[in-house]
Amino acid sequence: MKTYLFSLYLLLVAFSPAAAQDMRISGTVTTIPGGQPLGGVTVQEKNAAAQTSTDAAGHYNLILSRKPAVLEFRLQGYHTRTVTAGRADTVINLQLETRAQTAPEAEAAAAPAQLKMRQHTIAAVMPAMDRSGYGLIRPPFEGYPPFHTEEYDAITENRFVSPQKQPLSTFSIDVDAASYSNVRRFIRNGQLPPQDAVRIEELINYFNYAYPQPGGDDPVAIHTEAAPSPWNPQNKLVRIGLQARKIPADRLPACDFVFLIDVSGSMAAPNKLPLLQSSLRMLTGQLRPQDRVTLITYAGAAGTVLPATPGSEQRKIKTAIDALRAGGSTNGGAGIQLAYQAARAQFRENGNNRVILATDGDFNVGISSDAELERMIEKERESGIFLTVLGFGMGNYKDSKMEKLADRGNGNYAYIDDLGEARRVLLHEFGGTLFTVARDVKLQVEFNPARVQGYRLIGYEDRLLNDEDFNNDKKDAGEIGSGQVVTALYEIIPAGIRSPLMDSVDNLKYQRTLPLPAQQGNELMTVKLRYKEPQGGKSRLLSRTVQDTGTPLQRTSSGFRFAAAVAEFGLLLRQSDFRGQANYGSVLELAGQALSDDPEGYRHAFIDLVKNAQQLTHDGPENTPETENSAFIPRNHIFPLSIKEIKP
Repeated sequence: MKTYLFSLYLLLVAFSPAAAQDMRISGTVTTIPGGQPLGGVTVQEKNAAAQTSTDAAGHYNLILSRKPAVLEFRLQGYHTRTVTAGRADTVINLQLETRAQTAPEAEAAAAPAQLKMRQHTIAAVMPAMDRSGYGLIRPPFEGYPPFHTEEYDAITENRFVSPQKQPLSTFSIDVDAASYSNVRRFIRNGQLPPQDAVRIEELINYFNYAYPQPGGDDPVAIHTEAAPSPWNPQNKLVRIGLQARKIPADRLPACDFVFLIDVSGSMAAPNKLPLLQSSLRMLTGQLRPQDRVTLITYAGAAGTVLPATPGSEQRKIKTAIDALRAGGSTNGGAGIQLAYQAARAQFRENGNNRVILATDGDFNVGISSDAELERMIEKERESGIFLTVLGFGMGNYKDSKMEKLADRGNGNYAYIDDLGEARRVLLHEFGGTLFTVARDVKLQVEFNPARVQGYRLIGYEDRLLNDEDFNNDKKDAGEIGSGQVVTALYEIIPAGIRSPLMDSVDNLKYQRTLPLPAQQGNELMTVKLRYKEPQGGKSRLLSRTVQDTGTPLQRTSSGFRFAAAVAEFGLLLRQSDFRGQANYGSVLELAGQALSDDPEGYRHAFIDLVKNAQQLTHDGPENTPETENSAFIPRNHIFPLSIKEIKP
């Protein structure tokens, strides 16, 4: 009898739901062409929460909830593949084909219909919410909240100004690219982004333009180019490119990273803590034995989960990351204080000391106001510790807060919308994201009034400085990392052209321009740059002039044309007052001429994104840019209690 009961027990266990879920599948993902291992590929069981990513060797392991199951393999820049795992399958190896290698006509033709279907589904689920300006990102049954308290700072676009009245333009550089991946998230989910989520300089700086490496002792080099503007052909477009010296990974100094992880209740969604954990596992895979990691979490309170651990103990670090669970309120201020305390305790002279904050930015306990957090971060940065901010999630995402923290903390800011983006930020651009080669980098441009009637800096609205700040070494500015690229665009109205873009004012009675030798030549402007060494206190000056060579747009470099296309796309998404003749067809034509230098497939993916956005602008009157869909909701807007997200 006992034997019978025991056998019955084993059968029940074998066929219990828990046992049925324990179905493991593994494999390796490689590239077409080349057959190279492909890291950072998202491997997900469709219609279920099971998800993982490939490591640097292209390997993955996934526990399925059932078999057969449909698995989706996706990575930005590659064609997504869907595979059915049968009951007998335990290993699935496959290859992903880069978008740069095949013609995507079929996929492009299907995209508008898919977007339309997704948007109509969303509208049917929540018809009162899909015109909020932030949009209903995904229907509630997919595990995302059907309401939004996202926050974006209002952007007042730079206007055209006269060099007779303002001869200097001064600003801090910005290497962040968070706005691009956030905009991509909106468009992928069938909605145009709110206008103030679109920071054009971050769209431009998402891409690498392959400027030549610095040739001298300076860690950064200046490159310039000028041609007619695509959206205002009578105007000039000037590109200023900065290229930081790339330091090989084996020559980077020892790193001390403090991972500061938000594990509050709002982080429970699949695109938050689970995606964050996968991202940090990727980063851990890049660590060397001389590197160290501390893991600190915060919810209602902050605590140390893993004390300083050498990079050689990757299994221990990954186990600590995997054990994280979401729940509770969000005391981000206490977490930041504890993280900097830990970073100071293990500070290495001449090392890379950095806090890596990963959160949705929704701090609601303790120090939570932007002003208080900014003051605390500004004080902490004096210790020589840099800050990297990784943003996750949607619905209650606080972009405005995340950007401010990174700016004040001598750091950078990235938005991780999928594992492909995590791979780009933490694997492909590891050194640039996490190692600074020059800090307090400022640009100042002086315009030649004999050649320039008016000028406008495109983007960088929240990075503008007073002219006197340029020579003030106490004034904080942006940082640039190993191998990173920064691009800035100026639109220029040439002298002698009547333009409605210039604000009309009366002629001045007492001012006159003296004839100077520089005004008689082809000089448009002089570009000056100041930077400090990562641990230095005194800045160094670089300078170069920009000549109007009369180069037509078609004969510029592919990088110039692609940067111009991205800027034009940003002007359209923002419905800018300065968009002139900009249109989606022009963006696609210009970008399509600049696809030759695209090893990662990001430029091809941009073209797909533009096509999707173009479809959204024509998909019914409710989605045109002039209507509520792209209207701005002030960052302090409070939704009615019935739809506002309440954190535990």
